[in-house]
Amino acid sequence: MAPAETTSRAAAAAPGRLRGGLIVVEHYWSWYRRNWRATVVSSVLQPLLFLLAFGVGFGALVNGTGRAAAATGGIAYLVWLAPGLLAMSAVQSGAFESTYPVLSGFKWQRVYHAMAATPLTGGQIAGGHLVWIACKMFASGAIYVAVIALFGGVAGPGIVVSLLVAVLAGMSVAALVMAYAATIENEGSAFNALFRFVIIPMTLFSGTFFPIERLPAFVRPIAWISPLWHGTELARSAALDAWRPAAAAGHLAYLVALLAVGTGLATRRFSRRLAP
Repeated sequence: MAPAETTSRAAAAAPGRLRGGLIVVEHYWSWYRRNWRATVVSSVLQPLLFLLAFGVGFGALVNGTGRAAAATGGIAYLVWLAPGLLAMSAVQSGAFESTYPVLSGFKWQRVYHAMAATPLTGGQIAGGHLVWIACKMFASGAIYVAVIALFGGVAGPGIVVSLLVAVLAGMSVAALVMAYAATIENEGSAFNALFRFVIIPMTLFSGTFFPIERLPAFVRPIAWISPLWHGTELARSAALDAWRPAAAAGHLAYLVALLAVGTGLATRRFSRRLAP
């Protein structure tokens, strides 16, 4: 067979960008529907434990002081906290799903290399995996919202918008972490440092548990660059129907920009690492 004819047939067999990404999503769904029990603790039970510990347990103590209204604007602490916890769980899930599972795709299970042996491109593999992470975040977040409602933490239908915002915040972090993970050859302490010095401080100081106005003035600019703070503010505004259009537009633009940058970097680094 002539080389030109072989190239022509290969090009004809190559899936489009969208279809290629969906093929990757189908792969992960096929695995997940048989092995979902292995991830249920991290994706569902852990956020629920956060809700019970901080929203119900700690929240009762906060409300009992009589000073919670000054920080929450007169709103019950559980209702005020719920959208922040929703965003936090999505960001934590997105960060975790973009570290060891990504490195495993390159190094241990080498799933990415198997995909790259087909007409799929590195960009389609990265994009498909990112979409799958978003699907998992949405599913676990929906369960989380249902539990929040059972405990009386839902103020109105805006919590549905909060769920979408949480997924966006999680994706913005996941894309950046995925791009970073694609450069790692030996995990060593790289991921431990990422969680210890980036993810955990971001969780604690992004307005999830208390307004950042309670932080020292010199620390607040660090919170302002955190995608979790932008996600929390936007999710809380939606859940409490307390929209400030200019601020909401700024938060949304920041998260979308991070997602675009992270996706672009991940696509480039996947393509480079999977190049024959």
